[in-house]
Amino acid sequence: MTRKKTIDEALEAADTNGDGHISMEELEAHMNLEFKRKELEDADAQRDAIRKMAWFSLIGLLLYPFGIFLTDMFGLDQAAKLIADIAPTYFASIAVLVSAFFAADAVGSSRKKD
Repeated sequence: MTRKKTIDEALEAADTNGDGHISMEELEAHMNLEFKRKELEDADAQRDAIRKMAWFSLIGLLLYPFGIFLTDMFGLDQAAKLIADIAPTYFASIAVLVSAFFAADAVGSSRKKD
């Protein structure tokens, strides 16, 4: 577990030349460094979210037919039929959701490079 910095510790880190005073240049450099760190943390969190969404969608797509099989096996013919009837809609919506999310990520990544 990481310990949070106090304001004094953060200000000491901003004083790069060690003169006890923080110039505007030192403050701007420190703030830019903090913004870059936060940007990297956000990008990491976004990659984690994409990965979790992809796995969740994949598991759902794999378990859906198993659900149809189970309901049919337990003699719940009406439930099996209803689940099977909405399967194309479920598969299409998951595919659209995942592709839209990845497309938005690709567009966002290409804009950052420009």
